[in-house]
Amino acid sequence: MIIKKLVFAFFVLNIVFLNVSFSQKYNAIDNTVLKYSKFNTTENLAERITKDFTTDYDKARAIYSWVALNIKYDYAALLKPQRTQGFSYSNEAEKQRKIRQINDQLVQKTFTSRKAVCEGFTALYQHLAELAGLKSEIIRGDSKTTLSDIGRKNTTSNHAWNTVLIDKKWRLVDVTWGQGYYDSSKGKMVNDYSPVYFDTAPDYFFTKHFPDSGSFLGDKLSKEDFLNGPLIYNKTIEKEYQIIAPKSGIIEAKYGDKITFKFKNITKPENLFYLNKKNQPVKIESPKERKGTLEFEVTYDKNIGNFITFFYYQSSIVSFKMIPQ
Repeated sequence: MIIKKLVFAFFVLNIVFLNVSFSQKYNAIDNTVLKYSKFNTTENLAERITKDFTTDYDKARAIYSWVALNIKYDYAALLKPQRTQGFSYSNEAEKQRKIRQINDQLVQKTFTSRKAVCEGFTALYQHLAELAGLKSEIIRGDSKTTLSDIGRKNTTSNHAWNTVLIDKKWRLVDVTWGQGYYDSSKGKMVNDYSPVYFDTAPDYFFTKHFPDSGSFLGDKLSKEDFLNGPLIYNKTIEKEYQIIAPKSGIIEAKYGDKITFKFKNITKPENLFYLNKKNQPVKIESPKERKGTLEFEVTYDKNIGNFITFFYYQSSIVSFKMIPQ
């Protein structure tokens, strides 16, 4: 199977090496939403969703599915962003009214044009959630998407996502990343619906997202862990693989050193490999399985490049940055 090398664009979920047959898994909610015809207004769409689904969880998932399946990422707008729209106001009430007006315009533009960057995705999700009787908020922060992000020195505000309140619990949602990815080999966006960024477990979510506030639900998050941790991929989240060791995404070693790796929930080591500098697969030698954890060693040599990415059943699961001592 040919593994295509991809690069991430800001705000869009890409994979450094992506299995070209990455499965699209739709649940019953997604299949219902897939049958929806065109809606003239967001109100009509929200009314249909509340008619078809009764629980808050199902409504929130249906909104995620509809937005991810129907709104395309506007890569051209990413390359040529519009100037921030400024406005004047005389008091706080007028300020909030104008902010709502700008947000409403963004929602309608996204809904009508069927394309947006992350601000449009998050605004539309929040709007539809509120029409469906759900409470949703927009969170802005940093996204960890490329190999070069491993060991980056500082965070930057380059992305946005949502939280939605379901059964008295705030759930994490990144509908932008649920839509698809940018394929550099084709020079275009690829629609590839992924459910893994709806109600994502916080432990996974915050390896790839860091809010501007630096906290979630009052708990402080580690900026160091975010910046220096390994880069994980969709399949890791979907299958709940756990990277036990190394904890750091930065590995400093001398040629000839043996580096110990420990991955949990990976049961068939014969399907685990990494690529060398020539993009040739290298099988894992002498792996040991202990209580659901796979432990093995990789000898660091000149055939390993600046990064090492591990694959399981042809899907990338984790990348580390290699620094020779």
